[in-house]
Amino acid sequence: MALINIYHLYPEHLNLYGDRGNMLALSRRANWHGIEANIIPVEPGTLINFSNCDLLFMGGGQDSDQKLVAEDLKGRSSEIRKAIEEGMTIFAVCGSYQLLGHYYKTTLEEKIGGLEIIDLYTEAGSKRMIGNAVISCTLWDQPRTLVGFENHAGKTFLGPAMQPLGKVITGYGNNGVDKTEGAVYKNVIGTYLHGSLLPKNPWLTDYLLQKALSYRGQIFQPQILDDSLEQQAHNNAIRLAGSRRHKRISSQV
Repeated sequence: MALINIYHLYPEHLNLYGDRGNMLALSRRANWHGIEANIIPVEPGTLINFSNCDLLFMGGGQDSDQKLVAEDLKGRSSEIRKAIEEGMTIFAVCGSYQLLGHYYKTTLEEKIGGLEIIDLYTEAGSKRMIGNAVISCTLWDQPRTLVGFENHAGKTFLGPAMQPLGKVITGYGNNGVDKTEGAVYKNVIGTYLHGSLLPKNPWLTDYLLQKALSYRGQIFQPQILDDSLEQQAHNNAIRLAGSRRHKRISSQV
């Protein structure tokens, strides 16, 4: 049986809007595909051996939690960057996504230094960007939709060479301006989509599992799964997002 080690970074601090459900989805789908998933919770102050990590999950957190994470990981960015260059997979949501960049500037003008792993920066805006979102994602040969819930004031801007996770169909995405959402660098995925994201987008869950396996030279052999409930949840989220968009447009007429 194939085996992967999934590290869950600071589960008590980084768990906004159901992000813990992403771990449940990863674990359950791994088992369904015949993969043994070793879930390792990592608490602040714990010595982390990233050489044993195949997939690192970082959930969303408030500014205070993000500051804690940044301080706790200070001095580890070169180690994490080395693992990323070698193929380690990272899935980071909202505050953790911001943390992967150069910095996050709060509404109080405090600049929280990021890990500087990927080329992006974030500055707090005056308006929160809230609601169900739908994006078109090109991680696959045929683009697929991803659905989730976003709630952030941070406005993230990607460097010129950075690839977004997708193009916004409904919602705000990275900054509410350029129609980009999330970022992809090698096997690192950052996104603002909560909700939790993976149970409603099983194709993304399988993508992460496949990347984690390939990191250790293992082959992903997907089983034929009944994803009807996941697809139903996905479709309902698209309908909710479309209804929200229609109401917003109607209110502006």
